[in-house]
Amino acid sequence: MGTPTTDSTNPMDPLPAPATQAGRDGLAALLAHPRTAVVGLDFDGTLAPIVADPEQARAHPEAVAAIAALAPKVASVAVVTGRPAAVAVRYGGFAGVPGLEHLTVLGHYGAERWDAVTGTVTAPAPHPGVAAVRAELPGLLDRVGAWQGTWIEEKGRAIAVHTRRARDPQAAFEALREPLGDLAAGHGLIVEPGRMVLELRPPGMDKGVALGDHIRRTGAESVLYAGDDLGDLPAFAAVDKLRSGGVPGLLVCSGSTEVTELADRADLVVDGPAGVVRLLRELAARLD
Repeated sequence: MGTPTTDSTNPMDPLPAPATQAGRDGLAALLAHPRTAVVGLDFDGTLAPIVADPEQARAHPEAVAAIAALAPKVASVAVVTGRPAAVAVRYGGFAGVPGLEHLTVLGHYGAERWDAVTGTVTAPAPHPGVAAVRAELPGLLDRVGAWQGTWIEEKGRAIAVHTRRARDPQAAFEALREPLGDLAAGHGLIVEPGRMVLELRPPGMDKGVALGDHIRRTGAESVLYAGDDLGDLPAFAAVDKLRSGGVPGLLVCSGSTEVTELADRADLVVDGPAGVVRLLRELAARLD
């Protein structure tokens, strides 16, 4: 499942063909009625290449232009990310770009919402457990001997521990799962695993909830969602649920050898952020 092929009906504007009937139905619905379609996109690994230092992550150089070409032709483009909304907007270069009036950034798994039209972020009060974990986390990493090569990312409403720079990133990741899980549970938080990162955050919100809420807000009648990581599985599940209820959807995996679960469940696999950008650009061209 998910192996991309090329639609040969228009060789001047190739559009990857989904490997599943459900995906083909989702793509056909988007192309037939774009004004009632939502395009949901993860940020890291989907619009932005994965880098060792998350603070250096930036959207693919052609991502903003591709989104700006597509966004006016659909009901909404939503970037759904675990990052703070304002950070995703800054790293994505989304603010003040003509054509992005239909763009929404759902940060912290939907707890924060940034709308391009207003340029403002709305959000509830932070969960008190995040501050408690922030204070205790350095001591925990020291006790388990996990300082070397690990890196703490402050995310405002969440906090993440990265192991990508450790001598053995996967071993460090596995060694930290249980102690970080215990720390999170003690303060009413959960641990969200990702690509060599464990994020401690409040429960109740995930990308599936965020995407579902946004689709209800817009009244969308079809959806495309593209992601690359374990945190995108709830969004995939939300699209599957919508499809079972008669709402067509297309699931896209921004290809990664680190996370095979998404590729196995996707209707279409593309070659990382560059492939996502090509797909968005090709969709925009088809809708002209």
